[in-house]
Amino acid sequence: MVMLGTIVLTGYLYIVIPKGFFPQQDTGLIIGLSEAAQDISYSAMAERQMAVINAVLEDPAVASVGSAIGAGGGTTTINNGRMFIALKPNNERDATADQVVRRLQTRLARIQGITLYMQAAQDITIGGRLSKTQYQYTLADADPGELNRWAALFLDKIKTIPGITDITTDQENAGPLLDITVNREVASSFGILPSTVDNTLDDAFGQRIVSTMYTMNNEYHVVLEVDPKFQFGPEALNNIYINSSTGQQVPLRTLINSGVKVAPLVVNHQGQFPSVTISFNLVPGNSIGQAVSAIQQVEKELGKPASLATSFQGNAQAFQSSLSSTPLLIAAALVVIYLILGMLYESVIHPITILSTLPSAGLGALLLLMAFHFDLSVIAIVGIILLIGIVKKNGIMLIDFALSAEREHGLTSEQAIYQACVLRFRPILMTTMAAMLGAVPLMLGSGAGSEIRQPLGYAIVGGLALSQVLTLYTTPVVFLYLDRLTRRSRPPGENSVSQPTPERVPVT
Repeated sequence: MVMLGTIVLTGYLYIVIPKGFFPQQDTGLIIGLSEAAQDISYSAMAERQMAVINAVLEDPAVASVGSAIGAGGGTTTINNGRMFIALKPNNERDATADQVVRRLQTRLARIQGITLYMQAAQDITIGGRLSKTQYQYTLADADPGELNRWAALFLDKIKTIPGITDITTDQENAGPLLDITVNREVASSFGILPSTVDNTLDDAFGQRIVSTMYTMNNEYHVVLEVDPKFQFGPEALNNIYINSSTGQQVPLRTLINSGVKVAPLVVNHQGQFPSVTISFNLVPGNSIGQAVSAIQQVEKELGKPASLATSFQGNAQAFQSSLSSTPLLIAAALVVIYLILGMLYESVIHPITILSTLPSAGLGALLLLMAFHFDLSVIAIVGIILLIGIVKKNGIMLIDFALSAEREHGLTSEQAIYQACVLRFRPILMTTMAAMLGAVPLMLGSGAGSEIRQPLGYAIVGGLALSQVLTLYTTPVVFLYLDRLTRRSRPPGENSVSQPTPERVPVT
């Protein structure tokens, strides 16, 4: 009954424990991506970015800040910027990286016209895609109009999900566009070709390289443009004149029709199709597994069209893959172990006795992880797989000794397993304590990035502690029960084979 209850409870805890990918680390670095209005100029963006830098440097946990704006390093437009916030060593600050992020968000909310999205840098990231926040959910569609409409619906719906914060999107389709059309009839009346109008606009605003100056150590490009003070706004066209065929100065405004429209600043693609990526962070205490399930529920509620493809990217996508393959991985490991033990003992029963030690180890690992509020992450699963090998040896020590005592010394099953428990208690305890104490530094360790190792230590210590207590009680019971079942299944005359005279097994 204890064995059956252990198996049932382990399965229940596996279902209810929050599922994660990799633990959130504090590496001493925060990556930030800033975003301003889509119609902002370069100089205004530089001013807003500097205001953010000054506010960040006021935090006592911040050591230094590196910053850049414009295209490059994960940003593609002028209204985006990058920021790398280096924190002081752990012993010189009073908050973790995530706590510093939340503290800075409160302070930066007072700065008008710009938003800084931050995430703690991690040692292990999957996917290689840099976004404003840590997890990505991508929508792709061949029809840009349909994509824009559904992306807005998904964004509004995801914002209502509890446990998800810092929700943003890379959709930037509200940039200002000055649409200029040459009035060919008016231009031809002055003897001006449309190409002349194009070249004049390129000279004024295109930053055309017209020459290169060479020196002994370097070279310098000569860039042609109008004075920067005349480059702001559509009214800049009022000050530009073009020579007619007669040498007359003709105002550019008389040759063109212009209007301000809205256009995308950038069109992102996923594969061959236009895409929109919605990125988000998690509220402390929530797992990526809960967020993924909630977003999948949003898909069902909205009833998206078949032409709209949705998928998680980066860490969220890797989490989905690992979650789906983990049960198969553990099952495959158990099958391989069963086959090896079956060939070793030439039996289909005794490997089950040895494998009966594993549920208590899994139960102990899950209980300790839940007690200290850890997700069942990839690192914790690695610890559970390690437990399979460590705990299994306890059963091997008992069963191997008991079988040897039965065959060589003629002991009954009860006497053999009792002697095995008595004489193998010390080596079992020594190997278990060696493994457990080796995992304690992982469990209690501190320092930069130590969070990724802690679930491994907690899983090993919890599994070994509980299995050590239960193994000496459950394994003999399972051994005796399966041994009786084996004897009953034998032919009637096979159990009457003469046995050697029972003798006490020498202590070795």
